[in-house]
Amino acid sequence: MSKVKVAINGFGTIGKRVADAIDAQDDMEVIGVTKTGPSFGCGLAKKRGFPLYCTFDDKEKISSFSDQGYNCLGGLSDLLSIADVVIDCAPGKMGADNLAKYQAADIKFIFQGGEKHSLTGLSYTSCANHSENLNAQGTRVVSCNTTGLSRTLVPLYEHCGSLKVECTMIRRAADPGDSNKGPINAIKPVLKVPSHHGPDVMTVKPEIQINSLAVAVPTTLMHVHSIIADLPDGHGLTTDSIIDMWRKSPRVIVMSGKEDRIPTTAEVMEMARDIGRKWGDLHEIFVWEDGVKLLENRLYYFQAIHQESDVIPENVDCVRALMGTETDWKVSVEKTDLAISEYYGI
Repeated sequence: MSKVKVAINGFGTIGKRVADAIDAQDDMEVIGVTKTGPSFGCGLAKKRGFPLYCTFDDKEKISSFSDQGYNCLGGLSDLLSIADVVIDCAPGKMGADNLAKYQAADIKFIFQGGEKHSLTGLSYTSCANHSENLNAQGTRVVSCNTTGLSRTLVPLYEHCGSLKVECTMIRRAADPGDSNKGPINAIKPVLKVPSHHGPDVMTVKPEIQINSLAVAVPTTLMHVHSIIADLPDGHGLTTDSIIDMWRKSPRVIVMSGKEDRIPTTAEVMEMARDIGRKWGDLHEIFVWEDGVKLLENRLYYFQAIHQESDVIPENVDCVRALMGTETDWKVSVEKTDLAISEYYGI
């Protein structure tokens, strides 16, 4: 079987990580990445051997790359013409314009969680709705926070048959490489209530009843979720059995804040660097074991989300869903994660 040809439109925080993850797989390949103009990111694309294209079809903008010593092979239309699927990693709010381009090129497309569900009418996260995305023309990988919520809530729902959730997203104010948004000397509540993060879970698992609040705090490291889930009568679970359930769930790490001496997001990210992935990424959701407590039907827990990377492997699985090359989400997840580990020599 020939490899799936993947174009990546946008080679920034998410795009460069997705490119590596795609490059690690044996059933797909990166046939090109885009930049809006010559920049240091072009050097990374060149180093990684990814063909470079311009985000625009404007000849003057395309030629500006060569002035800085980069070989730009053409514009976005040229890249789309040779691809099977495009992963849109452009900044949020560009979705409508890019969607029109993808539809005109008659190419399959994957957007990120910065775009709204209404753009595509379909959303994706591997553990919740891989099968619903099989052979679709296009979809949207949900945001880092919604991905994280799904990883721990979907196993609970599948055991219990129903679930009601209230949660608070304690969000980092900016990414480490973002000089436009931070730092802030404040705690900033998101005054749109509920925040989009919880209800977005229902775009991939509508059976879960969930609402959320959000607050931004002056850190760049991770998001933290404070979650209260009400389980139905007769659920048959205990605190220990829930922890064991999550230990067996893909892309979830459970550790003790006290015994493992990992009580804050600073230590979680230090552990992530020790794992050995590029950029110190943590694809998994981190749950504090000693922060999990089931009292009758009410479950309390905390989890941490690495906002720059938990969605990265999801994009790989999403390619397989759209192309119809793997129908079993667990098989895809195992294949994706093993390939990435081998790619980084872990």
